[in-house]
Amino acid sequence: MSTDVVGFVYAATVAAGGIMGYMKRKSIPSLGAGLLFGTVLGYGAYLTSRDPPQPLLQLGTSIALAGIMSARWRRSGKLMPAGFIAILSAAAIANNIYTYNRYLPLPGKS
Repeated sequence: MSTDVVGFVYAATVAAGGIMGYMKRKSIPSLGAGLLFGTVLGYGAYLTSRDPPQPLLQLGTSIALAGIMSARWRRSGKLMPAGFIAILSAAAIANNIYTYNRYLPLPGKS
C-alpha cells in the first residue's frame, strides 16, 4: 500500500488551522482542538498507509470533525474556518470510503 498523502495533508491542514486560530485570536481552544485532531488524523493516515490499511481511525475522526464543524458553520454562517473544514472533512470521508472500501467493515458487506 502506498503512503496516504491525502490523509497527511488533511491532518496538517487541520493542525495548521488550529495554529492560525491561536495566532489570529489567541484562542487556546482552537490551538488545542486543531493540534489534537491533527495529531489523531496524522496517526490515522499512518495506519491507513500500512499494509493492510486500517482506515477506521481516520474515517471516524473525519466524521466527528465534519459533524462538529458543520454545526459551527450552520450557527455562524461563515465559510472560514468552520465551513472549509466541514467541506474538507466530507471530502476526506468520501475519499476514505472510496479508496479503502474493501478494508472497511461496513454493515451488510460480506
